[in-house]
Amino acid sequence: MQPEAQPRAKWGKVLDQTRCIGCHACTTACKSENLVPLGVTRTYVKHVDVGVWPQARRAHQVTRCNQCAHAPCVAACPTSAMFQRPDGIVDFDKRICIGCKACMAACPYDAIFINPEDHSAEKCNFCAHRVDSGLEPACVVVCPVEAIVVGDLNDPDSRIASYVGRDPLEVRRPEKETLPKVFYKGAHQATLDPLAAKRPDGDLFMWSEQKVDDETVNSGNPTFNNSSAAALLAYDVPHSLPWDWRVSLYTWTKGIAAGAYLVAALLLVLKYAGVGGVSEMFAPLHTHVLDGPLWTWVAPVLSGAFLAVTGALLIWDLEHPERFYLIFTRPQWRSWLVKGAFVIAGYSLVLALHFAASLAGFETAQRWLLLAGVPLGVLTAVYTAYLFAQAKARDLWQNPLLPPHLLVQSLLLGSAALLPCAFWLEPAAVGPLAWTLGVTSLIHLLMVWGEVTLTHPTAHARLAAWEMTRGRYSAFFWAGVTLVLLAVFAPWLGLAAVPPALVGLALHEHAYVQSGQSVPLA
Repeated sequence: MQPEAQPRAKWGKVLDQTRCIGCHACTTACKSENLVPLGVTRTYVKHVDVGVWPQARRAHQVTRCNQCAHAPCVAACPTSAMFQRPDGIVDFDKRICIGCKACMAACPYDAIFINPEDHSAEKCNFCAHRVDSGLEPACVVVCPVEAIVVGDLNDPDSRIASYVGRDPLEVRRPEKETLPKVFYKGAHQATLDPLAAKRPDGDLFMWSEQKVDDETVNSGNPTFNNSSAAALLAYDVPHSLPWDWRVSLYTWTKGIAAGAYLVAALLLVLKYAGVGGVSEMFAPLHTHVLDGPLWTWVAPVLSGAFLAVTGALLIWDLEHPERFYLIFTRPQWRSWLVKGAFVIAGYSLVLALHFAASLAGFETAQRWLLLAGVPLGVLTAVYTAYLFAQAKARDLWQNPLLPPHLLVQSLLLGSAALLPCAFWLEPAAVGPLAWTLGVTSLIHLLMVWGEVTLTHPTAHARLAAWEMTRGRYSAFFWAGVTLVLLAVFAPWLGLAAVPPALVGLALHEHAYVQSGQSVPLA
């Protein structure tokens, strides 16, 4: 009889908060072992003061990568720079990191950061180089009270297996279904939940002043906490928001790039179908152009120009823009950043062929390109919803109505961008475009109204909506709503509705993208 094969090692970690004294030795040992620069940490200890004097105590929580079995950062990384080893350790390869920060947006534990020296993503990797040499991670060796226990979860005789099989343990954010392999023993709920403790007024912590601005966020919130205990943050580490205004602007430029072509195609179909008298509206078109200039060359040129700006913004947002080609040469196909890049590439090809056909006078070829152009235009408009959904840390973005909402926004932007061109080149299209702009503006506002007024499924989503409507991004949000409301009257305002529509949706996109990242996770 063949002996049974030994199961592959599966590394795990227990953080015993009943022993932890909050000395920060693990933080300094990690910095020393892994040469972590100042200003960022792979691991740190958060302090929360629980209770009111004289009945008060300090609770600690060691915070780091959770080494998930279903790691969202691995699925989101477009080049496999974040990868999972056979032994379960989630590691990273800086040589192929493009600095897209998708892993940061995906991590529900805010454990990943951009190294300010080499501009690559980094996090706790279980001191994999030490584990491979038969050593324990640096934090385990240095802990004076043996509060950190590591070992093979598949070894029933290991110390960690006795912890996991015997003691009541907790993990952070189990609802995210990442199956973390970092377990907490005796941790207080006010430390495990980043919204449980109140953030000090003025962001004045015990040992430092940690200002929260539009680029960083701390745990807690000055006006909202979800713990019945009197819990106040005493020490925390601020975290950077992954995606800044460039990603907000990218969603806007991409909406125009998709919408201009889709709206022109929609008008072409309505024209030949004779729907609602649209056919008669197109009667004054120039006779030497079969389908009118909006369809033959304005839409592909406008879409192509804004698609080029979209690509430039995406590359500009990378920490390693010179490596952007790795998305195409070593794609990791679970990543929607990769799928979106190939969709945009295909859409760009269709637009180029459409414009070339217009120069050659091949009207029939242009209409045949609809078969590829319309699906690719729709995918260009909506794929960001799936990219945002891969950011499992951001509950506001986990919205099943986001794909249709993005499609409505693209039609709104496309009709607004085409309207001035139609005024000069194709007056017969002004009426249909104005009505398209008015109707899509109304639908957009109704979807926004539903999103901000319906009950949110999680505290994180509720707090993000609060930041958007009443917090730090409320000025952008309400200005955007007001301006788009003016665009609802586009059939009567005509060209005057174009600037409010374009500016209003740009402001809304910024408020939505940034508020979704403003909720603390660690």
